[in-house]
Amino acid sequence: MKFSVWQDEEVRNLFKVVEECKSQNRPLKEAFAKHAQKYHRKQNSVRNYYYSEVDNLEKDEERRKKLQINLQNHLKNKLIPFSKFQEEEFLKKVEEMKKQGLSVRSICIKLSGGDMTLMTRLQNKFQNLKREKGKVDNIIKFQKKQKNLTDNDINSLFFGLVKLIKKNAQEECSLRFKEEKENSAFLLKEAYNELNMKTKELKTLKENYEILKKENLSLLEKMSKTLDAKNQKLKEKFKNFGGNVDKIKA
Repeated sequence: MKFSVWQDEEVRNLFKVVEECKSQNRPLKEAFAKHAQKYHRKQNSVRNYYYSEVDNLEKDEERRKKLQINLQNHLKNKLIPFSKFQEEEFLKKVEEMKKQGLSVRSICIKLSGGDMTLMTRLQNKFQNLKREKGKVDNIIKFQKKQKNLTDNDINSLFFGLVKLIKKNAQEECSLRFKEEKENSAFLLKEAYNELNMKTKELKTLKENYEILKKENLSLLEKMSKTLDAKNQKLKEKFKNFGGNVDKIKA
């Protein structure tokens, strides 16, 4: 559900969340995001309303008392420009602390006393000063002192390299074994399919042989019956003519 009008309770909640973020030195956008999620509003709308309401409350004392909001916790910081001397001193101090191995970011946090708004201003100021001098610096990068490699460092690098080579060799052997296994499985499957086909062909031939065998027996029986019939007729003829029937051979 979306609200078109800000109720007093919601306004108090927004200012309370902002105060909590400020006390923890966290960016205000987290407070705006948290409030937007709770009240189903857009984060940018919450941010715009907050800064507009701060300006309104600064002029409306009665509403401030009604909402019970301490405006001192929400007034925008009035930025005082750096003097030329302050810029040079600030730049000099940062360069000295960098030599101790600190990053520009950690130096700015330390100089700001934990005030994230001031820290961001100092960090941006340093970057602008370096850019003006033609020395753009990476404000996130930590400066580390270089050191010579010890025997332990060299041994660690050597054994790490040996371990890497061994791992690569194992992976290569494993891949080769997998390929050979898959190839062997394929050949075995092909041989099985061929054997299965030959078995079916042999079965068909066997069945055909049995059919031919039965047909051959049937023909032999018919031939035998035909011969017997012919012999019987011959015997009858010889008998009619007075021949010796017992000497007649089939």
